[in-house]
Formats: sequence, structure tokens, C-alpha cells
Amino acid sequence: MIKKVPLTELRNRMKNFRKRMDISNPEWEIAVIFSKINLYYFTGTMQDGMLIIPKHGEATFWIRRSYERALDESLFPSIEPMSSFRDAAKSISRLPDTVYLETEVVPLALYQRFQKHFPFKNVKPVDPQVSAVRAVKSEYELSLTREAGGIHQHVLEELVPEMLQEGMSETDLATELFSVMVEEGHDGVCRFGMFDTEMFLGNVCFGESSIYPCYFDGPGGNYGMSPAVPLIGSRDRKLRKGDLVFIDVGCEVEGYNTDKTTTYMFGSSLPQFAIDAHDKCVAIQNEAASMLKPGAIPSEIYTTIMNKLDLEFLENFMGFGNRKVKFLGHGVGLLIDESPVIAKGFDEPLQEGMVIALEPKKGIENIGMVGTENTFIVTSKGRECITGDNSGL
Repeated sequence: MIKKVPLTELRNRMKNFRKRMDISNPEWEIAVIFSKINLYYFTGTMQDGMLIIPKHGEATFWIRRSYERALDESLFPSIEPMSSFRDAAKSISRLPDTVYLETEVVPLALYQRFQKHFPFKNVKPVDPQVSAVRAVKSEYELSLTREAGGIHQHVLEELVPEMLQEGMSETDLATELFSVMVEEGHDGVCRFGMFDTEMFLGNVCFGESSIYPCYFDGPGGNYGMSPAVPLIGSRDRKLRKGDLVFIDVGCEVEGYNTDKTTTYMFGSSLPQFAIDAHDKCVAIQNEAASMLKPGAIPSEIYTTIMNKLDLEFLENFMGFGNRKVKFLGHGVGLLIDESPVIAKGFDEPLQEGMVIALEPKKGIENIGMVGTENTFIVTSKGRECITGDNSGL
């Protein structure tokens, strides 16, 4: 049975988007959405097409493929088929000089094909406005996010310890973990907004693998399967007694994600200095979480935390060597990397309904990445952790 996004949900999203555009760009006349994630957000179906949103009048989802599937899945009120942009262009009686597009994701070739039939003169980005609207989740969205968080907690805190067997490879663990998560209700995909980013499940690492260099913009690393597939885990790195096991994976339900990192000590304890570093990261997470309140400024949370840390601890904090990231947390939703970000430059106040993953971590030479990550909802009373309270190790 198809679970359809409620029509009231779709109408509220469109209303909130138009309101945001009216405030930030009062002169706007038309916006066009191409990316499948944003199409799903506004229409409840993920098809090949474009959503034309005029400032006044009804928005229309023009679909190249599959029109029939869209009608099955979506309650969006205006869905039309097209074989090319020419069909949709006939519906526009007057095209303004400026069109708002997702400049972060629309490739040049698509832009040129679109402009051939929609001969506008200027383009402006609509990405910030869509991102800001998506950052505040409705109760419908939060219910799905909580469901993902429950799966995350159950699998990583209760089931993974029984999976760990001496001699298994990172790939062995990753494939078993993926299978179990899907059985528990995970959608099986892991979506990011970072340009040209592939991800399968997340980082599943033994020991020093978790601080190995990688292109992904996160604190941890991963040997991966090969230079062609720097993902999933190594077939050659086997689990040994004394290893730190580092699992940083997403979980998705009906499109909505949570993000969680859990660490394990296999067979014997880590050195005390590594445990102390881990405990400090957990304390940082808890302090930052206590600041997740409506009205709080993300950049101020970041600065407050970072200014308290001494130089010795800052070495290899939020990365290893010169591969440090400049954030402590990030928004989560239909993508794992959304707004707001707990980092410098993010100065808009937090709002009730935002979902944020906090992930303080520290790399330790010859041991790996210690630390934690959990996903929190910003509520009127503060924060709600939805992925569990186990401190790791």
C-alpha cells in the first residue's frame, strides 16, 4: 500500500516556501525545481520532471517520466505530462526576465536545454529559500524522523555487539549491518546534498581505518573497497582483539534520515587516554545539545564550545591531521547534510522543529576515531535526543 504525503502537508510546504520567497526576494515571479529530493518534498513523488511555481496561481508538476506513477503516488493537485520542455512552455503566457533555479544542483547542459524553451534573461538561486523551509520539520516529518531514530538506536546499541566476530572484515560487518537495518525498516538509501557524493550506509571501520584519508567532508575516514569504490569497508581489514570499532551510518524512513555514530571496544579495553578523549567528546555533545533551543544561534554554539577546548585536545579534533572539518553538527532531513550547520557563518536562530545531528569526534593515531554522534529535535523545551543515550565504547 502506497503511503502518500498528506495534501495538507504539501499545501503547507508550498505556502511556507512562497512566504519565504516574498520576504527574501519580494520581486520574484517564478521558481522552477528540478532536483528529485526537492520535487519529492513539494509534490510527494520523485519523478523526472520539473515543478513550476509562480508567485501567483497554481504550481504545476510537469513530468517526463513517470506520469502514471506520479498519479498513483501523489496528492499534488496539478500534475501534467510532457515529452519535452516545449510542452510546459506553452502553459506560460508571460515569462519574467528572472527565473529562480536550484543553482547548486542544476547542471549547465540542463540549464541550457531549459532556457532554449524558456528564454529568460537572468537566473537567481532558490536553494537558500528551499533549504530554510525544509529545515523546519512538521509533526508529520518529525514522526518519520523519530521512527528512523528508534531503528538507529535499536540496531547500533543493541544488535551490533552480537554481530562482532573476530576475523570478520569491515565489508562483512557492513553488509550484515545493512541487511539488519533494512529488515528493521531502514529505506536502504543514504542521501547527501554534497556535489557528486556517493554513499552506501556510511563508515564502518576497524581501528585506524576510521582516520584514513577520504574525500568525504566528515571527521572520520574509511579504507573502502578500492580506489574506485572508497566506500562500505575493506575486505582485507579483519577485526582483531583490541580494535576500536567505529560505525557512523544514516537511517532513513519514508525519506527522512537520522545520523548516528557508535563506537565499540572489541575483546579488550582501549588505552585510558583514548577513553578519556572519547568521554570528553561525549561531554561536548551533551553541552552542545543543552544549547539546542529555539532562538539559539548555531555559530554562537560552535564558538562557545570551541573556545573552551585547549590546544592539546584540539589537535586531531573533528578530523585527523590536516583533514579537520569546521563544524560540530549539521541539520538532518531528506538529506543527511542539511541546514542549519553548527558552524561559523550560520547566524539564523534555531527554530522549533529543526533536526540536528551533533558529532564531536577526535582522531587518535594507531587507534582510530573516538567520539559520538546523535540526532536531536529542537523543541519548545529544549532538545529531544531520538537516536539513543548510550555514550559508546
